[in-house]
Amino acid sequence: MISTWSEWKRYPRPGRGDNIEAPITPGIYEVRVAATGALHAFGAVDNVAQALALLPVGPKSWFGRRDPATLPDLEYRTCATSTKADAKAAAERMIGRRETYLSGAA
Repeated sequence: MISTWSEWKRYPRPGRGDNIEAPITPGIYEVRVAATGALHAFGAVDNVAQALALLPVGPKSWFGRRDPATLPDLEYRTCATSTKADAKAAAERMIGRRETYLSGAA
């Protein structure tokens, strides 16, 4: 069973104390660059909240710190599913639709 997509939310920046609001169930996530809408990350996972929390969002320095000035302003949305298999099937359908759209637009 697939639910609907959540609203777009601002991805937390390090040091601001923001939280990720996402299901701890299987599902799909999509992360985009807010200014351009360019896709940054997409996935079908067992735990959406955990996957978003572990997502690398920018370059790291030699000392393991991220320079806040170089981090893109990101947005994310989520879609919960009953199982990871449902999430993968939905993700594959979405990828197929996107490829069809892009091949028609080219």
